Amino acid sequence: MTHAQWLPEHVARLRPYEPGKPIDEVQRELGLPRVVKLASNESPYGPSPRALAAARQALQEAHWYPDAGGYYLRTDLARYHGVSPQEIALGAGSTELVQLLVTALLTPDDHAIVVDVTFPMYRLALEVGRVPYTVVPLRDGQYDVESILRAVRPNTKMVFLANPNNPTGTYIPRPDLEFLLESLPARVVVVHDEAYVHYVDCPDYPDGLTYYRRGAPVVVLRTFSKVYGLAGLRVGYAIGHPDIVRGIDTVRSPFNVSHVAQAAARAALADGAYVRTVVEATRRQRAWLTQQLTELGWPPYPSQANFVCFQVEGDARAWSNRLLREGVIVRPLGFFGLPTGLRVTVGRPEDNILFIEKLRKLWQASA
Repeated sequence: MTHAQWLPEHVARLRPYEPGKPIDEVQRELGLPRVVKLASNESPYGPSPRALAAARQALQEAHWYPDAGGYYLRTDLARYHGVSPQEIALGAGSTELVQLLVTALLTPDDHAIVVDVTFPMYRLALEVGRVPYTVVPLRDGQYDVESILRAVRPNTKMVFLANPNNPTGTYIPRPDLEFLLESLPARVVVVHDEAYVHYVDCPDYPDGLTYYRRGAPVVVLRTFSKVYGLAGLRVGYAIGHPDIVRGIDTVRSPFNVSHVAQAAARAALADGAYVRTVVEATRRQRAWLTQQLTELGWPPYPSQANFVCFQVEGDARAWSNRLLREGVIVRPLGFFGLPTGLRVTVGRPEDNILFIEKLRKLWQASA
């Protein structure tokens, strides 16, 4: 019997997530003195010193299981957002919460809606749960609310919206989201994934919590993996109706967020000054990268996240491999549904300069 024969058909046909190689392995294989990773939307500035100190302290209690209910972190988050702890669910990053929402709320008799170029874990969770779904195309990199509404069926129960969207960095303006929420049947849960919300600086961005507080069937996803710099500790959270949170808590592993992750997240949440410093630096460098790419003739989508996305001529994976040999790791977007797209995380100034220098060199060589 082959390994494929052991897997159910709906799992065997799926493509697993494509991880990138570690920096030190790339350096070893290619003999490069310096490698810059701009592929995974991590914060190049790392966690705040307060979060690091809390994590070190928590390691001394690593022999104990973590608090399965996340009492202190949920209490802090509830106070921060002005909700009750019963409205907050914790996950090993918002990625796990996507899977838990599908498991807790949907069955194969239901239907969901996703867009064609977005965070691929939405589709993966639906495929694993055998939940039928409709893929709605983006229009010029933007959400098309009218198309989403046309995709609604009598059994539609969930719509996934990454806002800002990954990998395009574009967002749904407030009027469009309000129109969508007013037009959807009341049974449809809108998962408003706000992983990149801290980087937003446009005035008409719609905070999902505003609509949740008004009684709309919205579940807001947040993460500590981006601006807080805790991607390696895997901690995120959902804010939603207590019944939905209860469903998530029912199907999740009881120790899904480690003690160290909870301690670091609490300290990171409290360090607002550090977050503001990271956000300001990222916005400046995002604007610089956008200008440089535009001058090269590859204008990116207007981004509200900590990355920029642009399309190249030909196969983006080939461009990615060329940049890799120059010591710059970026993300080709075939797995996301955009085979001509590259996504580049906004790094430190010196990292961004290196990326532009290497890209310009390759572009000139190909001209």
